[in-house]
Amino acid sequence: MRSGVVAALASAPLLLLLGAAPYPVGEVPLPGRMADTGGGTQLITAEASTTAATSGTVTWWDRRGGQWVKAGSAAARFGARGLVEGTSRRQGTSTTPTGLYDLPYAFGIAAAPAGVKEPYRRVHQNSWWCQDNNARSYNRWTEPLPADCRDSEAEHLIAYDPQYSLALVIGFNYHAPVRGRGAGIFLHVNGEAATSGCVSVPQDAMRRILAWADPARAPHMAIGTSGGATALTRY
Repeated sequence: MRSGVVAALASAPLLLLLGAAPYPVGEVPLPGRMADTGGGTQLITAEASTTAATSGTVTWWDRRGGQWVKAGSAAARFGARGLVEGTSRRQGTSTTPTGLYDLPYAFGIAAAPAGVKEPYRRVHQNSWWCQDNNARSYNRWTEPLPADCRDSEAEHLIAYDPQYSLALVIGFNYHAPVRGRGAGIFLHVNGEAATSGCVSVPQDAMRRILAWADPARAPHMAIGTSGGATALTRY
């Protein structure tokens, strides 16, 4: 028997003790095939079949004992015009940016769910997300809306219910914003259809993700396709 098979079999009891189903011998879970997972021990993957798809799957993973183990999954929605490489995305295109991103903080119209560990910001009547390329607060939460950010170029967060009842900020174009690339990309609760560029999941899944995510474990989110130039395994 090959040594790799022996090692895989030997690890199965440990995985069972940890409450995770062992993967078939020789099958490497998706995060184990990725070029980069962000360096932490938690990862969310959002996978679409192709860049033209508007739906797919979100899966959240834990790294335990040197192996990635699936913690949960849910059906996902993407931008109404599919997905596009994050570094070439343009604002207003209704596309979801592919890539690997951190998750700066959580927010919501609803109160923070029990067990949430991420910093959680409650939405108020004067909470806005500025998307005005000419504003100093571009791609930032503002309270109230500043004079240099037009309301026509901003999202009034409280108006997006159920979408922003619970959400996580995705760190796309966030830390060093490039004007015109896009603003306000979140993981949030499903609306009626595809998104304007965010990733969305059912409300129960969003609640479970927020109870699971732990900033001490440096969670990241990878968005991509099953194959091709925007394959998740590239990130």
